[in-house]
Amino acid sequence: MEHEFTQQIQTVLRSDFGNAAEDIFEKSELLQYLNIKTISATRGSKARGSFANLYALYVLIEDYLLHGFDEKGDYSNYHGAIFTDLFRRQRELPFGNKLQNHALNHRMNSDFRKYFPQTEYIPILRDVEAKRYWINENLLKISAVGNWHNIARSVISIVDRYIETKRSAFEAFIQTCERLKRINGESNENVEAFIVSLLGPNADARIFEIVSYAILKYYYSNQSIYFGFDLESVEEESLKLYKTGRTNANDGGIDFVMRPLGRFFQVTETLDVKKYFLDIDKIERYPISFVIKSEEPVDILGQKLQAGAKKQYLITTIVRKYMNCVEEIINIPILKNRFNETVQEGHLQNILDEVIKQSKVEFNYEEPGDTN
Repeated sequence: MEHEFTQQIQTVLRSDFGNAAEDIFEKSELLQYLNIKTISATRGSKARGSFANLYALYVLIEDYLLHGFDEKGDYSNYHGAIFTDLFRRQRELPFGNKLQNHALNHRMNSDFRKYFPQTEYIPILRDVEAKRYWINENLLKISAVGNWHNIARSVISIVDRYIETKRSAFEAFIQTCERLKRINGESNENVEAFIVSLLGPNADARIFEIVSYAILKYYYSNQSIYFGFDLESVEEESLKLYKTGRTNANDGGIDFVMRPLGRFFQVTETLDVKKYFLDIDKIERYPISFVIKSEEPVDILGQKLQAGAKKQYLITTIVRKYMNCVEEIINIPILKNRFNETVQEGHLQNILDEVIKQSKVEFNYEEPGDTN
């Protein structure tokens, strides 16, 4: 598999190994794994940055290099890295301050085996009782062009480049947001144009979800219902939209939840029927409103969903049950119209603030001097 960041990997290998670079890449499962996990580096994709698995490798190889095992050998007699040291180091790395321990303990190895089921080796070795960890040195030593080569330093360089690519792209976005936040009222049209640009079909899907949430949050805040358990206790209550977690989270197909109506929203950029109905099945076929990153008319999107449902399920009653769970389809034109309405209601700055806030949470981003 080749993608834009593959060129960066090849550049590092050519710098480190010269003419042996291509052979080393072809023979190294670990380098091929890095190639797979760095696909999001330059893409506008909802896929996460894979920092957990990459950092699990990074901190173990960093420890390996710190003790000079790439040069002096004898790694087999090393007592192993202490888990708490590795875990702390992971969280010191950019975007890593909220990482959990799953990658070090099992997830990285499981993910590696998913891509290389026939491999002899797993990347992370551990002594559970002693809480000591090692990188599998067999994956670092590659025989190519008649010699053995150690790729430990190359792996560190590749991950460093990946971090910098991801960080540069996000920091540029945050800086743009902050710049727009500071401009005066006469430039509101520039702020509006910027937010609308984040709703394009080619916009980054994670940012699209964040901007969609900000718009819908303030769109619904202008609406209210009368709610109560009996006629005497009925009160007017504004609709409130809540974001349930990070983008692409394993949250059962719920991106936003609305109170007090109990509406569920899922943001997507695909028309893959299996994905839609998997989300519906996860929550026992509870109705969901789908926010779709598409400029196609809502009726066309609905027709495509129904056609896909018929192709997959065949049985009319089953198709009807699933389609009845699609409460509403919100496409890009609807989002833009709702944005215009919220701007007219005076919520432009609120929307921009929300985009900045949610983006920082999403990317574990903190500005220098942040204390929260």
